[in-house]
Amino acid sequence: MTCASFPTVTGVILAGGMARRMNGQDKGLLEHQGQPLLQHALARLAPQVDHLLINANRNIDRYQAFGYPVVSDTLADFQGPLAGILAALQAMQAMQTDYLLTVPCDCPDLSPHLRRRMLETLLATGKTIAIAHDGERRQPVFCLISRQLTTDLAQFLTTGARKTEQWLTRHDYVEVDFSDQPANFININTPQELKASVPVAPLPVLGIAAFSGTGKTTLLKKLIPQLTASGLRVAVIKHAHHRFDIDKPGKDSYEIREAGASQVVVSSSRLLALMQTFPTPQSEPSLQACLDRLDMQQLDLILVEGFKHGAIPKLELHRPALGHPLLFPEDQQVLAIASDAPLAKADTIPVLDLNDVGKIVEFIQSFIYQHSS
Repeated sequence: MTCASFPTVTGVILAGGMARRMNGQDKGLLEHQGQPLLQHALARLAPQVDHLLINANRNIDRYQAFGYPVVSDTLADFQGPLAGILAALQAMQAMQTDYLLTVPCDCPDLSPHLRRRMLETLLATGKTIAIAHDGERRQPVFCLISRQLTTDLAQFLTTGARKTEQWLTRHDYVEVDFSDQPANFININTPQELKASVPVAPLPVLGIAAFSGTGKTTLLKKLIPQLTASGLRVAVIKHAHHRFDIDKPGKDSYEIREAGASQVVVSSSRLLALMQTFPTPQSEPSLQACLDRLDMQQLDLILVEGFKHGAIPKLELHRPALGHPLLFPEDQQVLAIASDAPLAKADTIPVLDLNDVGKIVEFIQSFIYQHSS
C-alpha cells in the first residue's frame, strides 16, 4: 500500500503512435514471444506504479480488454509521444497522483527499477522532470514528469511543436543513470526487428499450433511415447488460458505459498517443482521465460503447446470440419500441416495425416536433424 506522505506515480504505456516503420501496424498489439508487446510492458510496469493508463488511438476495445483505463490523444492525426503524454497527464488529474512515468509499448524488457530510480533521483535533486539515460544517450520517452507541468505541455503543443526532447529539456530536468542496464531500453521498431526477436534456445523448439478443440494434447499423448522410445529426451511447454494450480489446499507447499512466498520449490528423489506467483493477472510469463526454466543439458527436443502466435517453427493441426481458418500462410513459421481431411489450398507446404502418428514422428525427427545440421 502506498504511504499517503510519499509521492504517488501514475504510469502510462504509450501505444498511440502511427508506427510508420512497422508499416502502420498497431505496434502494441503485435506478438512478441507469444504475447502482445503491450502485455510485456504491462507485466513490468504495473507492479511499480500506483495507477496505470494505456494511451491508444486505434483498436480501443482490444486495449480496454487488458483491464486498464485507455486514454486517447486529444490532438488528431497521431501527433507523437507528447500528445499521448498530455492525454495521460490530463487523465491523472482526477487521480491526484504527483508524477507521471512514461514508457513506450515497444520495449518488452522494461527495467524493474524504473520507478524507484527515477523517483529517488528526482526527489534528491528537486527537479520537475527525470529522463532515463542508458549510458550512451538520453531516452526521452522514458521519463518522470510532475503533474504541475500539464498546462505547460498543453500550451507547448498549441504552438505546433512536437519534439519530445525539445519540451522536456526546456524544463529543470535531471538525467537518471541506467548505464548498468542498457538492454532494458532496447525497443522493437521494424518488422525485421520483430521477426528477429524470437525465443532463444540451443535445442530444436517446435510448436504444436491449433485452435482450441483441435486435439493438441491428444496428439502429444500419442507422440511423446514414440519419441521417447526412439531415444529422444522431450520437454513440453504448455500454455494455459485459464487459472490453474498444481498444488492443493492443506499441503505444506500450498500453505507456504498462501502465506506470501512468491516462489516455492518442492523436491524429492523423483520430482522437483517450482511454483511461482505473479503480482497481477497480466504478469504472464513469455515463452522465453518458460524456455529459460528448462535444463537444456537433459533434453533433445522442446515441444510447445499453445503460444500459437509465437515466433517459433510450428506444426499446425487442422480439422476442416471445425470451421476454423488455417494459420498458414499468414503464419510463415508453420512448417507443415497435420489435417484429418485433404486440403485444397496447401500445395506449397507438406500436409500430413493427423491420424498417422508414425508419419508425424518422422517429420519431427527430420526437423531435429535439420536443426542440428
